[in-house]
Amino acid sequence: MSNYIRRRIIQLLPVMFIIVFIVYCLVYLAGDPVLLMLPENATEEDIARMRAALNLDQPFYIQFFTYISNVIQGDFGDSFRYNQPALGLVLERLPATIELAVASMIVAIGIAIPLGVWSALKRNSITDVFITGGTVLGQAMPNFWLGIMLILIFAVNLQILPVSGTGSYAHLVLPAITLGTGIAAQIARLTRSSMLETLNQDYIRTAKSNGINRFSIVYFHAFRNSLIPVVTITAMQTNALIGGALVTEMIFAWPGLGQLLIQAIHARDMAIVQASVFIIAIIVILMNFIADILYKVLDPRIDYK
Repeated sequence: MSNYIRRRIIQLLPVMFIIVFIVYCLVYLAGDPVLLMLPENATEEDIARMRAALNLDQPFYIQFFTYISNVIQGDFGDSFRYNQPALGLVLERLPATIELAVASMIVAIGIAIPLGVWSALKRNSITDVFITGGTVLGQAMPNFWLGIMLILIFAVNLQILPVSGTGSYAHLVLPAITLGTGIAAQIARLTRSSMLETLNQDYIRTAKSNGINRFSIVYFHAFRNSLIPVVTITAMQTNALIGGALVTEMIFAWPGLGQLLIQAIHARDMAIVQASVFIIAIIVILMNFIADILYKVLDPRIDYK
């Protein structure tokens, strides 16, 4: 297990390099940021001086390796909009995004797994049809539409929850439900299918024939073994979670990384864009890494050699 973890960490290094390279290329191709940083009446001399100061008058490969050497030291450059280090600004906003993501995942898992198990145990019943239909509806609703509907119902009409902003747990309820609903729907569908497959296994029939009670069969035999694909899809949903957070944070004025990234894209503040995408990529890679470790915890038969 320890060898596997070391090997995976080594494998992550070239992946991170490729991510930095792709993001840098995309930003490079997006255009000259100097024209945005200077006023409209700037002279050619001012533009040339600014390019030289930012190392933008050098060939691409020199600019890239200078950038990489700075990134290794934790320097993603300064934001021209805020005139502060970009990485510092990103890390300031990251806790708010993590808070929203964790709350959304708690909502998603807390709803999805019980409903998925219940739907599997009540297969082909009205309950099963109702839950399955609900998951289809949950997946079909776009985040921005669901967020607006929740604001209209609970904040504007009922006035029991705040419209936007931060400051209390009440501010977290609507954004977490908005972001967690689609993920919950997908996890619930997978939990149901995984439970049905496990309940049809021979060892489950053997356990039933040996007189083991239903509760033990479901929760100590079937449920544990059906969790592996659920862990996989939960880790993969990190991508959707981060992508959905960008929209959700804008709707609810949540001061997280997504809101900062959207504002930076509009302003073409490339230092923040590069730092934000790098941090998001690290989070996604880390979640997939944790999922691989959980496989071994849930099923010791998995061999990582």
